[in-house]
Order: sequence, then C-alpha cells, then structure tokens
Amino acid sequence: MDSATWSLAFDLLGVFFFAVSGCLLAVQKGFDILGSLLLGSLTGIGGGVIRDLILGRFPNSFAEPIYLAPPALAALVVYFLVPAVQKARRTLLTFDAAGLALFCITGTVTALSYKVNPVSAALLGTVTAIGGGLLRDTVANVRPGLFDRHDLYAVPAMLGAGAVAALWTLGLYSTAAGFVVAVVVFAVRILALKFRWSVPLAASSRHQAERHAAD
Repeated sequence: MDSATWSLAFDLLGVFFFAVSGCLLAVQKGFDILGSLLLGSLTGIGGGVIRDLILGRFPNSFAEPIYLAPPALAALVVYFLVPAVQKARRTLLTFDAAGLALFCITGTVTALSYKVNPVSAALLGTVTAIGGGLLRDTVANVRPGLFDRHDLYAVPAMLGAGAVAALWTLGLYSTAAGFVVAVVVFAVRILALKFRWSVPLAASSRHQAERHAAD
C-alpha cells in the first residue's frame, strides 16, 4: 500500500478505537444503542473535526462517508461483545490509548501536509488525539482525563506528535516510523495508567502548603 492508503488505514483505525471507548462509556452510563452510536461517533471523529476546522478545510470525516463506518461498527461490537459493564473500564482505557496513539500521528501528518510549521503541526496532532476524548467525557458528564493529574493523557500525545514533526522536518518520516512512534505512545500511555504516573500541580507543593495554611 502507498503512504496515502496507510494514512487512511491509520485514521480509520484511530476512529474505530476511539469510537469503541465512547461506546463503552455509553454502556457505563446506561445509554441506549443510539446514544452509544452518537457518543462513539463524537469520540471517534471529534478531534479530527477540530483539527480540520483550525486548518480551514471542510472536515474530512464529513467529506468521506467511510469515516462514519467505524463508529457504527464500534457500536455493534460493544452491543454484542461487551455486555459486562464492570469489565468495561480497563477495555475503555486500552481502546482510548490506541486511538490516542494513532491520532497524534495522523493529526500531525495531516497538518504537516498542509504546510503548517512543525511546532503548530505537533500542537494540532495533540489536539486531534485528545479532542475526541475531551468531548466524550464532557458530554457524558465525567471528569475529563485531560484534567486529572494522575492520568497522563496529553503528555504521550504531545511526545508522539513532537516526534513525528521532528522526523518529518529531518526527512526521516515514513509509515514504518509513524507506526513505531504510535506503539511507543501506546506503551507510555498504558504504563502511565498502570503505575499512576502524574505531572506536577499548577503550583509547587510549597505554594500549595502556604495556600492551605492561609485558609
């Protein structure tokens, strides 16, 4: 397959993985099958729509009807194969990590192909990766992982998008390189969940202590 075909395949896989995570959250929330489909669609294509609007182009997911197939498939897979809600959370996080890994790559490559500078392209790749999950959690009325300091969510996406932008600038980017970066991002995300890696608070511990003392 040529690079364009691989890029489309990665994009559709990312939509599917994110859509599954949205459908699983719909199961946890007790939504019906239509709610599952809508939440899965929002999760799967939301980040890409935000990216395309920033780039000033008609959203690719609406221009190409094939992008609507993965959310429909995800809703059916979850409906028939994941009836046990109590087992869904770990599966949700795994599919979310897979979507995050793929979308930070495809989002960055899309921006770079539109001649966006590498720094801005990496930011758009990160937005593509975290946008769907942020919309999913907000609509489902749960605390977005993006704002949970004990959930290393945006950092793996930023690292992956930055790596792709750097490889592209150096003329070293290829489909294989993108796949390797995606695997690394997925691994970092899973390890962060397993070992509860976190990022520093908005204020240092000293300032936090002073604030609590003042209260």
